[in-house]
Amino acid sequence: MRIGITCYPTYGGSGIVATELGMELAARGHEVHFITYANPIRLDPAMENVFYHEVEVSTYPLFQYPPYVLALASRMAEVADWRSLDLLHVHYAIPHSVAAMLARQMTAKQRRLPYVTTLHGTDITIVGADHSYFGITKYSIEESDGVTSISDYLKTETRAVFGVEREIEVIPNFVNCSQYQPAMQPHGGRPRLLHISNFRAVKRVTDCIRILAKVREHVDAELWMAGDGPERSGAESLAHELGIDRHVKFIGKQSGIREILPQTDVLLLPSQLESFGLVALEAMACGVIPVSTNVGGLPEVVTHGKDGFLEAVGDVDAHAARVVEILSSSVVKGRMAAAARRTAETRFCTTRVIPVYEAYYRRILDQG
Repeated sequence: MRIGITCYPTYGGSGIVATELGMELAARGHEVHFITYANPIRLDPAMENVFYHEVEVSTYPLFQYPPYVLALASRMAEVADWRSLDLLHVHYAIPHSVAAMLARQMTAKQRRLPYVTTLHGTDITIVGADHSYFGITKYSIEESDGVTSISDYLKTETRAVFGVEREIEVIPNFVNCSQYQPAMQPHGGRPRLLHISNFRAVKRVTDCIRILAKVREHVDAELWMAGDGPERSGAESLAHELGIDRHVKFIGKQSGIREILPQTDVLLLPSQLESFGLVALEAMACGVIPVSTNVGGLPEVVTHGKDGFLEAVGDVDAHAARVVEILSSSVVKGRMAAAARRTAETRFCTTRVIPVYEAYYRRILDQG
């Protein structure tokens, strides 16, 4: 198949999933065309069957805000015509599904160009639910030839927020189990905790600092903070205030997460909400045990007490106690790390999930 993929080309989960999906499809012989305003962070441009088409947005004094949706729709239609695309797959409803809908209309006289919309989370729970975008978000979802969701939680939430009754296929996020693997040898030095996010308020990054402070009352552990964003300065200040700043290492945005994960022992994910929790899955594939919140789609990924722990949002004491439980017993740590890896292998590997996407594409194409 010849597939056009549009996503936000940043460190956010939706862009990472879209990029990884495109590369996995290309590895299976499909022709994949990324249509975005910048090269996706994790995209390997040298990969066979992968093509990148930049969306150029012109600025004019008349426009206070550049009309990105129109430029994107025009580029989608252009690439579909030039490269004979079979379908478009857009990630994150706003504004990508709207642009795909316009591109489908623009090409209707020459060809059928169906589009699939994948819902990722905040495009529904925050952006789409905003009154300014509610109507167009609902309409573009209903108009999509296919709609997928990354979790049962998000499917239920979409129906509750928008009153959408159409079919929504749940296809979970995935991980390449041959690339994300446990370390051959344990890392040297102290036990190491890791947090990865875009440091927005919903990620509750300061909870990670408080958790470390409590863990250090029992275990000489350190914390790596990967990523960047508006909450970073607050986390740095809190670490200094609590006197643990020399035990916290802010390593910034990282493209090589699969090299960093195996060097750690526990992933901290104290988010207010996660529609899936991709970073938890990537950690589990590396044998890193997630200690996360019991919210959103995380219970669909992590089984409490087996391959990770799920605790209440804001309960720093409970999160810290779970970390201490893991780090204080090599038996517990070994058992849970192995179970985490097994969960990734048996439920979420690309070898299981990508064929589901391929079958879904074929079903959408057969409808025509």
